[in-house]
Amino acid sequence: MDRPDRMILTAGPSITKLEEGYVLDAVRHGWNWHWSDYLERFEKKLAEYLGVKHVLPVSHGTGALHLAMLALNIGPGDEVIIPDTTYIACANVVKYVGATPVFADVDRATWCLDPDSVERNITRRTRAILPVWMYGNAPDMDGIMEIAQRHGLFVVEDSCPALGTIYKGKKAGAIGDIGVFSFQGAKIAVMGEGGAFITNSDEFYERAQLLCKGGMDPSRQFWVKDVGYMYKLSNLQAALALAQIERIEELVARKRQIFGWYQEQLSGISAISINREPHGVRSNMWMSSVVLAEDVPASRDWFRTELKNRLIDTRPFFFPITMFPIYSNPRASGLNPNSYFVGLQGVNLPSGVERTKEEIDYIGRQIRELLKA
Repeated sequence: MDRPDRMILTAGPSITKLEEGYVLDAVRHGWNWHWSDYLERFEKKLAEYLGVKHVLPVSHGTGALHLAMLALNIGPGDEVIIPDTTYIACANVVKYVGATPVFADVDRATWCLDPDSVERNITRRTRAILPVWMYGNAPDMDGIMEIAQRHGLFVVEDSCPALGTIYKGKKAGAIGDIGVFSFQGAKIAVMGEGGAFITNSDEFYERAQLLCKGGMDPSRQFWVKDVGYMYKLSNLQAALALAQIERIEELVARKRQIFGWYQEQLSGISAISINREPHGVRSNMWMSSVVLAEDVPASRDWFRTELKNRLIDTRPFFFPITMFPIYSNPRASGLNPNSYFVGLQGVNLPSGVERTKEEIDYIGRQIRELLKA
């Protein structure tokens, strides 16, 4: 294709007659006796897909992460190790409960938490490790779980972007003590905004369930047992999400197809690296991404601006959290060099499931032209 008529966006959902039918049914009939029908179906379907015991639908991924901290009784004086390059919610939820986020480096190839850096950051105050499945990529969960077991630490998987990613036969979110997912509008499966708390622990589930619904006793109407939060999900949102879960393998296949087109177009360009899929991993390829090499004279901002001029939307990788004034650490760039490299050089390309091969071919040609590859 030649220059497109409008911007090629980075994300966007696939909505079919199935989603429309479920949502319309929830609008018309999902009240009174049927107020939780789709919530219950969503819980059951997601639990079956992930192979876990408990699923708690919540209002967003940040709420699920917050509930994870609360369910584990993490609080003042405790430390939680998180990757330096990730979404800010990972640090904020640790602060919500009065604990301290400790920022470890990421692996330069996978962009996920580096077990060696985790080990170096463990202290007597460390209570948990929070690996993030960055853009659908898989962390070294074997290494992280071994460290956690050896030191007696909890593992909370921020698998928000990784629904459908499989690590050595296990689904993302189902490996640690607690997993969380997001169904925000740019994710692989959407409900507009929403999330899920995942665990095999009865104790953690019951604690999170209580706090999710205002701290109210589920066996005694309007009787409050604890200070809780309003993180409940609506039946209407669950109707949309249920249809997306029923189609998740179709959506993963489409994301992987799009990534395959990018591989064809971008292979052999020394100025960039792209998503890496280690042996034993099936990534959902939520975002097809590139990281500009260190010796590329062009800046990331220039690269993104030039692509935008060609009607190609992009978004930057998350900045290292230790760059932000609220979490500033002037030594962090030396302690976490990979986080500062990928966090400042990474770019997410248009990856929505509605993208076409013609669009990806066009994007690939523009990237080659810009990088003179």
